[in-house]
Amino acid sequence: MRVIPEQLFRPAQYVEKFLVSAILDGTYPTGATLPSERTLADQLGVTRPTLRETLRRLAGQGWITIQHGKSTMVNDFWQEGGLGLLSTLSTYAESLPNGFITQLFEVRLTMLPHLARRAATFQPEKILKYLTQSRNLAEDAQAFSHFDWKLQMLMARNAKNPIFSMILNDFAAVFNKMALVYFSNKAARQASRAFYRELTRAIENNAGAVEQVVKKAMKQSIAIWQAVRSHSEELVPVEQ
Repeated sequence: MRVIPEQLFRPAQYVEKFLVSAILDGTYPTGATLPSERTLADQLGVTRPTLRETLRRLAGQGWITIQHGKSTMVNDFWQEGGLGLLSTLSTYAESLPNGFITQLFEVRLTMLPHLARRAATFQPEKILKYLTQSRNLAEDAQAFSHFDWKLQMLMARNAKNPIFSMILNDFAAVFNKMALVYFSNKAARQASRAFYRELTRAIENNAGAVEQVVKKAMKQSIAIWQAVRSHSEELVPVEQ
């Protein structure tokens, strides 16, 4: 695998970047063991305390298992990792496996319609006030990305269950990277404008319809994302 120049990162960041990238690209697959601390520290040019600190953090997220007296083992992180792993994983968008973002959209499809209905029931005025800003959104991926994420967080924070916000917080980094690609597509921006209008009408006239409105929009976003990715992969070869 390609080793990233150490000077571009603080030592702990450099170690994390190397190890997570190596796990994701299969250099250290599930069930493999890492080299000894001494060997790995020498290979990366960092101190053993720095390496040990990073290994403990990655173990806490579920990437690896530190076995005292034995070699450190790579976990099946999809099965054993926690939500904290998402924050780290999102940093390495170039190494994400095929289908990961679609799966993330599917999680959002499961969660967001329910919390949107709760927010529209408990705090409709707050949601409606925010939605009025969508009328002046510039035709710009950054503007849409920022607006859409704030809408999701606003609904989560007004659903009267703080766990929703905690879960979405861990999606923030990966969502913001993905959203810039997604909203660079004109059809995605048009679909979102239509969604904001339909959501506004549902909250004003029939809060019970909010869940279905959001569910329909989430399903549409999955289809658009798949089309966007398919097109971009035709234009930009993916490294194997």
